[in-house]
Amino acid sequence: MTAEAQEAVSRRRKIGRTNLDVTALSLGTAPLGGLYHELTEDEARATVHAAWQAGIRFFDTAPHYGHTKAEHRLGDALRRYPRGEYALSTKVGRRFVPRTTPDDGSEGWAAPLPFQAIYDYTYDGILRSFEDSQMRLGMIDIDIVLIHDIGRVTHGEKNAHYWKQLTNEGGFRALEELKQSRGVKAVGLGVNEGAAVMEAMAEFDIDCALLAGRYTLLEQNTLDNLLPECEKRGVSILLGGAFNSGILARGLDAKAHGDLKFNYGDAPKDIVERVGRLERVCREHGVALSAAAIQFPYAHKVVATVLMGARTPDEVRENAASFATPIPSALWDALRADGLLHANAPVPR
Repeated sequence: MTAEAQEAVSRRRKIGRTNLDVTALSLGTAPLGGLYHELTEDEARATVHAAWQAGIRFFDTAPHYGHTKAEHRLGDALRRYPRGEYALSTKVGRRFVPRTTPDDGSEGWAAPLPFQAIYDYTYDGILRSFEDSQMRLGMIDIDIVLIHDIGRVTHGEKNAHYWKQLTNEGGFRALEELKQSRGVKAVGLGVNEGAAVMEAMAEFDIDCALLAGRYTLLEQNTLDNLLPECEKRGVSILLGGAFNSGILARGLDAKAHGDLKFNYGDAPKDIVERVGRLERVCREHGVALSAAAIQFPYAHKVVATVLMGARTPDEVRENAASFATPIPSALWDALRADGLLHANAPVPR
């Protein structure tokens, strides 16, 4: 790992109006929970160590990842490092209980632990989930707590019921209590839907939102409403899904491996075509698509960190190198001229 890459990775921005800051690049731990492929305990620990060596000091996890597996693994790995030197986030909204029905594999977890989720966004449910996470992580101090997967895409017709738990049954009140008396420094949402963040900001003063896949080289519609509103309210974005489930990591080369994924499923034809156009422009300027994809979101000042999942130490190092790769301004100009960037999208310079 070069000194230049470490310097780029370890730049910091504050979370909203709080005193908490996070590194420019951060580690997401869904892969540690066995997303699509299982890891050994040693492999998971080595991946966290590689992130630390790269300069990453913000780590995000969730009970949902591997049905509590990722929290166990991340806590085990991070307890080797001084607690005051990194920031940690986890999520609430699901409580996990012993499994009573077979896991059908539809969520994509390889060898998840034998627990199943109960959605619970109530006051008691959120506090219980937080305390369970403390025990799985083996840590009292959790810096950021995020409401996980509230939204119509996740819950469909049941979303109104769960939203009522947040607003009328004390879910948001529980977040406030975590900040006031449980040592939590920032609260917010962890979602794939910009609309859910807009609705939450209208009800409660969140500090941040982990938004996956909605502000990338492929998708920039959030520039029309969400990101300006976040800037106005002082809400930070923790940007997940910069590769849109992988299609921007290897581009169309992934098709040869049967792994052309977008938003957790097979990439549709229009997305494949757009990725091909992005690749052509990047190739003309001697830039890897992955480097452009990982650097683009951080140019927006409301994006506090780019949150990247990694399955191996090599993937961590590749992400860090991509984040630090010099990119000529002409690339961004060419992408905009080709209609591949929103007119108002800020770009790295």
